Amino acid sequence: MDAGTPLDRASRYLHPVAGAWGRFVERLVGFSAWRQLRRWIAARWPMPALVSDVVDVAYMSWWVDIQALPVPPAGYHYPSWEGRTPFTILSYRHGHFGPALAGPFRRLFPSPLQSNWRCYVLREDDSNDAAPTVLFLRNVMDSLPHVVGARLFSDAMQPQLAHSMQHRCDHAIASTRIAPGDGGAPALLAELGVGDPWPPDASWVASFGSRDAAVRFLACQDAAVSIAPDGATAFTVIALPVDLSTVVPLTLRSLHCPMLEQVGADPADALCFLLPRVPFGVVSERLL
Repeated sequence: MDAGTPLDRASRYLHPVAGAWGRFVERLVGFSAWRQLRRWIAARWPMPALVSDVVDVAYMSWWVDIQALPVPPAGYHYPSWEGRTPFTILSYRHGHFGPALAGPFRRLFPSPLQSNWRCYVLREDDSNDAAPTVLFLRNVMDSLPHVVGARLFSDAMQPQLAHSMQHRCDHAIASTRIAPGDGGAPALLAELGVGDPWPPDASWVASFGSRDAAVRFLACQDAAVSIAPDGATAFTVIALPVDLSTVVPLTLRSLHCPMLEQVGADPADALCFLLPRVPFGVVSERLL
């Protein structure tokens, strides 16, 4: 087995198509000398803020067994409800993702698809007052330039490139499909009904006191931690001003996701919802 923890092994890039080009990309984004130089620069000059006008954010959350998850970074733990903790897959389309300094010229930047697979963590030393924080287990995008750029210029975002990816929302159906090919992206095929009545969610209400409180916990985050391929822990401050009044219920109609089976999720216990749009920003990043 490779050295390292499950989280840093999962963050190592694997190209979805075998061959010389894939090996070149893997070596490029894994070039350790560039990583050290970039970290030296980032410690002295802060990264520029990034912004995106995100749309069609589909959240799918389940209760999973904490023992089935990777050990979180030092100083953090999973919140626990009878040995279980929430796990979320959210998929969306960026809206001209790029530096805030670009101003009106940001409309020239493309709008890739992205899917974040995450759990929620609390600080060991400040669980009550710390910013709501997620731990990224996987990140997937459909754009090779964005994957390469994220990996070359950030420790916090280590996306895998999907072999193919679709994410669509209309007035009746939301669907997400991720095909990993030979790469490191997780597989997913999900179809959800838009605007159906909220399904029974007794376990969420019992744990959080109300459905609204559960949705607020799952959607309103101020920070993220992630593990780089060399094991370093990155901490990112994000801006995500969610308007909970715009939340639309989703009903899970079909699902295929091997990773969910590995962590013991019960598909029938899903809490799903849609945010039609939300402004997103990456404010800062640092190594812990």
